[in-house]
Amino acid sequence: MAAGRAVVDRVVPGPGLTRLAAIVGLALVLAGCAALTRWEPPDVHVVQRGDTLFQIAFKHRLDWRDVAAWNGLGNAHRIYPGQELRLSPPGGTRASGPAARSAPAPSRPASSPATIARRPAGTVASVPRGPAPAWDWPVRGPLLWRFGESRRNPTGIGIGGTDGAEVRAAADGEVVYSGSGLIGYGQLIIVQHSDTFLSAYGYNRTLKVSEGERVKSGQVIALMGRGPADVPLLHFEIRVEGKPANPVRFLPQH
Repeated sequence: MAAGRAVVDRVVPGPGLTRLAAIVGLALVLAGCAALTRWEPPDVHVVQRGDTLFQIAFKHRLDWRDVAAWNGLGNAHRIYPGQELRLSPPGGTRASGPAARSAPAPSRPASSPATIARRPAGTVASVPRGPAPAWDWPVRGPLLWRFGESRRNPTGIGIGGTDGAEVRAAADGEVVYSGSGLIGYGQLIIVQHSDTFLSAYGYNRTLKVSEGERVKSGQVIALMGRGPADVPLLHFEIRVEGKPANPVRFLPQH
């Protein structure tokens, strides 16, 4: 054992190895910092039972209207298990915004057992079009991580609190998702506030609202649960036309 230890002790990184390690470490840091701006969804999503168009778009950081247009879903927006949905325009150039959409957005898609898509209401979002909602903090607590800092959920912020603390809607809107079908968010609520803005609330212990409900700013929509580190927290996002934006840009001074 002593001889083995002596051999290990003599393996000292030379200048070349140290420099290489530093370069690799810097590259990893830069890659992590650029993760949000370099996000590219896969080319195709295979619909699973229980999927909704809105849920699929949120998962891949896309606008649901773009996904509908790229797949020629029409006004009903019906999708079914096993269906392959393309996640980029037919021309192959990813885009988002009015020019990228060819299908009109319905005010209320059809709902039936065959309609898996319920009512829907890559890069960091640019400056939004139109006025933003009157935002407020969903909970009051310490900021555990800022936008882009979490390796698991870089698309939002982590707000600390206590088990069972009340989570409130950050603005008026309609609940377009309430469940645990999106991996990495725990029990999640998504609220659509306009054609441009939505907010998301993850790692809840209890969900207090269902899809299709209208909610008012400050209304209790969930109770706080525990995040990946087993500490009480809320993962909170604001998305602009499907893309993650820094919530602190919109929220009042904390």
